[in-house]
Amino acid sequence: MTSPDLAALRPRLPSPVQEIADGRFGRHGIRLLLKRDDLIHPDLIGNKWRKLAPNLTAAAGRTVVTFGGAYSNHLRATAAAGRLLGLRTVGVVRGQELADRPLNPSLARCAADGMRLHFVDRSTYRRKTEPETLAGLLRAVDAEDAYVVPEGGSNSLAVRGCRALGEELRARADVDVVALACGTGGTLAGLAAGLAPDQRALGIPVLKGGFLTADIESLQRHTFGGRRGDWSLDDRFHFGGYARVPTELDAFAQDFEDRHGLPVERLYVAKLLYGLVALADEGAFPRGSTVGAIVTGRPFP
Repeated sequence: MTSPDLAALRPRLPSPVQEIADGRFGRHGIRLLLKRDDLIHPDLIGNKWRKLAPNLTAAAGRTVVTFGGAYSNHLRATAAAGRLLGLRTVGVVRGQELADRPLNPSLARCAADGMRLHFVDRSTYRRKTEPETLAGLLRAVDAEDAYVVPEGGSNSLAVRGCRALGEELRARADVDVVALACGTGGTLAGLAAGLAPDQRALGIPVLKGGFLTADIESLQRHTFGGRRGDWSLDDRFHFGGYARVPTELDAFAQDFEDRHGLPVERLYVAKLLYGLVALADEGAFPRGSTVGAIVTGRPFP
């Protein structure tokens, strides 16, 4: 088997940086830059390109099996990659009860892109990384020789792929803080390792639970041998958990779109921007600071 030609997809790298004039930052003497990873590729958006590209190369044409919930951006990106590159993809979806329901728009897109969906109960899903459980899942989808990508695409290859994001921003000496919304933590683990010593990374988790620090440290340990970069998390802006978009958050995102003419993805990017506005008001960034915010996705559908 041969590796797919990812260069043929013509990713826009490095992704562009756009300065935003927003009075909520300006009144505190803070510059806001958006790192537009949402413009890397129309189907493999943002950190999904950075995390998937090295894994698709490693798959070398084999079936790709991966995991996610009913609204997983990672599943959708993997399915799109399969369509674009002619790869067979299988998505193991959390929630056996979903098997008998109509597909939501996100899963319907996966299926339309050729991904085979395999629904499992939540207990089995929680044990998916255990060797016996994983082997059983691969037998169930007739893909015992598949290349397995973890939930969210976060493994050592993905972390190394995301280090390039930090290196792109390392070249911007004017950027003091780089902030992004976090799901499984792989993007932050790589980003922080690529930044300059005088730059720091700030993660805004979109899931509640407070488990992400240990996960990021584990990813960095397996990838680099130990913790890398100056990074921290602020757990206050998950709005109740993944895929939770209450009225307040939706109104904030709509207002940001109206102010700047930019689409704001609700599950990750809106929480990031909301958190940054709140932190600016709290004085978390010294006057004269430049904050770079990573736009990891765009609204769907």
